[in-house]
Amino acid sequence: MGATEPDRTAEQAHSYQPNPALKRVERRFESVLFNSRWLMAPFYFGLVISLAVLLYKFCVVLWEFIVHAPGSKEADIILGALSLIDLSLTGNLILIVVFSGYENFVSKIDPAGHPDWPEWMTKVNFSGLKQKLMASIVAISAIQVLKAFMNIDTAFDPNKLGWLVGVHLVFVFSAFMLAISDRWGGGDH
Repeated sequence: MGATEPDRTAEQAHSYQPNPALKRVERRFESVLFNSRWLMAPFYFGLVISLAVLLYKFCVVLWEFIVHAPGSKEADIILGALSLIDLSLTGNLILIVVFSGYENFVSKIDPAGHPDWPEWMTKVNFSGLKQKLMASIVAISAIQVLKAFMNIDTAFDPNKLGWLVGVHLVFVFSAFMLAISDRWGGGDH
């Protein structure tokens, strides 16, 4: 009796040997793809430069805050403090993206030589990164809405205020939906 059709197919699949030249091309291509992750490193360096620019802006706002504080009303002091908090949260957002992005997409960071590094810095997965980003964006948005409410006596623009509240609610809803989807999906991708 001859071999049946499924037996011949199994024999052919078992005896198949990939072309060594094609396998080398495949390995080189995969190596190029894998090493292309380093193209992201300049982006993270650019974000570090933007953090330095943000620090400069923080110092300017802090100086103006200090200089104008003696003659300012309480509401102006609160607005100045909110501006400083806003810049600080934006700086935190940049740091989260730089460290988590580098760790997740480019190369692992070795915290062994840096005992003062925060524990989260090398342990934020992509899901945690999304959550931290959305939380920071919601907080920054909330500060913008709060600043608009604090200025309601001097510059009331119902259209602008409506847009600020609407955009803030979209951010809150997005963060909520992201948290739900991460919880349902396991949250570790």
